[in-house]
Amino acid sequence: MAMTAAVSADLLDYDAVLAKFEPVLGMEVHVELHTATKMFCPCPTAFGAEPNTQVCPVCLGMPGALPVVNQAAVESAIRIGLALNCSITPWGRFARKNYFYPDQPKNYQISQYDEPIATEGYLDVVLDDGTTWRVEIERAHMEEDTGKSLHVGGATGRIHGASHSLLDYNRAGVPLVEIVTKTISGAGERAPEVARAYVAALRDLLKALDVSDVRMDQGSLRCDANVSLMPIGADVLGTRTETKNVNSLKSVETAVRYEMRRQAAVLTRGDEVVQETRHFQEADGTTSAGRRKETAEDYRYFPEPDLEPVAPDAAWVEELRGTLPELPWIRRARIQQAWGISDEEMRDLVNSDALELVIATTEAGAPASDARSWWVAYLSQQANTRGVELTALPISPAQVAQIIAFVTDGKLTNKLARQVVDYVLDGEGEPEQILAAHPELVVERDDSKLQAAVDAALAANPDIAEKIRSGKVAAAGKIVGDVMKATRGQADPARVKELVIAACS
Repeated sequence: MAMTAAVSADLLDYDAVLAKFEPVLGMEVHVELHTATKMFCPCPTAFGAEPNTQVCPVCLGMPGALPVVNQAAVESAIRIGLALNCSITPWGRFARKNYFYPDQPKNYQISQYDEPIATEGYLDVVLDDGTTWRVEIERAHMEEDTGKSLHVGGATGRIHGASHSLLDYNRAGVPLVEIVTKTISGAGERAPEVARAYVAALRDLLKALDVSDVRMDQGSLRCDANVSLMPIGADVLGTRTETKNVNSLKSVETAVRYEMRRQAAVLTRGDEVVQETRHFQEADGTTSAGRRKETAEDYRYFPEPDLEPVAPDAAWVEELRGTLPELPWIRRARIQQAWGISDEEMRDLVNSDALELVIATTEAGAPASDARSWWVAYLSQQANTRGVELTALPISPAQVAQIIAFVTDGKLTNKLARQVVDYVLDGEGEPEQILAAHPELVVERDDSKLQAAVDAALAANPDIAEKIRSGKVAAAGKIVGDVMKATRGQADPARVKELVIAACS
């Protein structure tokens, strides 16, 4: 729309936003490391345990309990920094970040402030049209996670309107690495897309490093999106807001776009944007005000007196550099070339979370084309029907490969194979067990039985039989269909067609 587009009470038209303002972003991503124990104590970190069963005096902040640094967490942090092309700090201290929230039992968080483990890096991300955007990384630092609050009795699940709150400290002390970008400017209308692509690329990288399960739905990867608007031609950054804990790639893009439109409406009315945290509402894609954003001075950082400085040896850092895997985008390019598929097909596999499943299925022996077809088509449909992520379907790539092999060997048709898949998804066992328990699913290979069904179908359709005899081979489809129905789908359609043509010759 033109710049004269009407300003609603809350939002400005997106085109009008871009005509007046330059969006500036800053992304903060918190990554829960999947170490066996917490950052500063031996408590386990498994997700989903009964509340307050994975705690000890250290992570509960009891007097006299002293923290000890988890070396595996430091190793993971260094590998993350190296993969992000950062410099690894040769010497650094932890600090106490002081604040009072009920989910932080010590009333402070052990973090890194002015001496992070990794600094000055970058991540190149690929946008939807194949172009590359470089996102510069300011720092990656280690810290401990907080506990989790459950607000009960309200309509939104947040503290406002709740009757009471429950606290689970199992997550308190879980190792975190926070990755902070430098300001991202110049993206214009593509700013929301850049934000999504960055988090997607970072998630892929972290998964390849095997330092986290990066489950955004479970909170092991959480994104805070900082957004501000700068008038076109200005050189002073606007006031930013920070939308906290956005938990899906689509929501990252939606939250950034919404904040751009909301802030533009505020500024166009002549009001000032409030520097604050905001909450993303999954239901309608909006954000709502949280709390006024603190500054570093508000946290009263000071060095953690109970921990030695972290000083990774240069030789150790280089040893860890040697453990870095093939970068996900390089691996994808290699696989794409080997499979002979288009950029669009590869993006669809990545965006649907099917790529790794397809790769694992091919590694189990299935042809790549068959593996792609099953995961992208029927299995994706089943995931949607069951309301789960594709990766959460209760069927393994090895099982899918086995079913594909049954089709290739002629034991199953594609239609019968889908029934076997359904039985696997319903928990009835391995594909071989299902075939043993359901012999009616196995393709009928006895030509004498098939010939009898063909003869019966031809006798019931003499006009069709005559057309086939006169050379109209396409008419055989009706007879094949009748035979398939008579055999309850157990016949091989190709073999049935051969028998029909032979019978009419």
